[in-house]
Amino acid sequence: MIERYTLKEMGAIWSDQMKYQTWLDVEIAAARAMAEAKMIPMKSVKVIEKKAKFEVARINEIEAEINHDVIAFLTAVTEHVGEDAKYLHYGMTSSDMLDTALSLQMKKAAAIIDKKIVLALKEIKKLAEEYKMSPCIGRSHGVFAEPTTVGLKFAMWYTELQRAHVRFTAAAKTISTGMISGAVGNFANVDPKIERSVCKQLGLKPAEVSTQVIQRDRHAEFITSLALLGSSLEKFATEVRHLQRTEVGEMMEGFSKKQKGSSAMPHKKNPITAERITGIARLLRGYAVSAMENIALWHERDIAHSSVERIIIPDSCIIIDYGLQKFIELLKGLVVNEKRMLENIYFEGGVVFSQRLLLKLTPILGDRDKAYRLVQKNAMAAHDGKGLFKKLVKQDNEINQHLSDNEIDECFDLSYYTKNVGKIFRRVFKK
Repeated sequence: MIERYTLKEMGAIWSDQMKYQTWLDVEIAAARAMAEAKMIPMKSVKVIEKKAKFEVARINEIEAEINHDVIAFLTAVTEHVGEDAKYLHYGMTSSDMLDTALSLQMKKAAAIIDKKIVLALKEIKKLAEEYKMSPCIGRSHGVFAEPTTVGLKFAMWYTELQRAHVRFTAAAKTISTGMISGAVGNFANVDPKIERSVCKQLGLKPAEVSTQVIQRDRHAEFITSLALLGSSLEKFATEVRHLQRTEVGEMMEGFSKKQKGSSAMPHKKNPITAERITGIARLLRGYAVSAMENIALWHERDIAHSSVERIIIPDSCIIIDYGLQKFIELLKGLVVNEKRMLENIYFEGGVVFSQRLLLKLTPILGDRDKAYRLVQKNAMAAHDGKGLFKKLVKQDNEINQHLSDNEIDECFDLSYYTKNVGKIFRRVFKK
């Protein structure tokens, strides 16, 4: 269902049919505004509204001859409208229509992306609450550090995706901008009130000032927000990829009954969705660079940005929508192996509890370095396979003369590491 939704909704926005329809919507809105301002006859606008239509194939046919997409579009529409079409594009330049229409398409795409972000946040919150107190090992440098909870991992994802949502919402607002200001943006042939009317009709905000184009820092902000969003999705996916490794085995993507992991090795279950998300993020970051390159246009306008945007804007919207869809599916099917997580915490006899033991010994010995060396000696012995850490500690005469077995056992209590999880959750989820 989600797959079809993506193709139908997001793909349609960037189809040639929708592109030209959006162009026509802008042209009709401009004609209506001009008629209301008594610049052109209202009766001609009514004819335009009734008869204006186009065929993509005919536009392509004309463009192949004249090598100008906007004129080809206007010519194709004129063939249906007739004489009154002379009031289409009246006093406007190509970018008035192109850039305003592009903003409309991006605004529509943003609405779909926004819904997917909200769905992803909802799924992460479910996981966070389900595994709120489920202990797992935390890692630094990829190496066992200290116990934490799976819920805190998901709570971290939640807050990061929230920030991405805020950035994206701001960028979507920035790009929801229209412009009907003429050849160099000085309103010589079109009064600013026409621009205000057109933007109001289309649900856009007029640019405060423009040249012949809407300035491309707006588009770069939008694409960059998608690249940042994609990079966060990659971060989450990378966590799953690492935890799905055979020797770790703490999390795993869902694997359906009929699914096959490898053409050669029937035992394989690969993190293919997480890897796909990683690839998507790489594309988005490349598109963000291209979007920033588009900011520096010559004087009032050049078209160096145009060929780039025909690729990066539709692609960025489509692939982030697809990436979010895949991420939601990953979350819904995620398998969390709590048993393996506990086994990893107590690997080598619980060396990850070393700091707790250090803190217990330091005030007793009055020398942190001495306490550190005592604990480290036993931890390294456990690493070297000379015994389990907890047992080695209890057998260490330098330690057991200061700490009883019960006091040592207290240092290996998991609840010590989870006692403030509730406070963190209240900060994250405002409960």
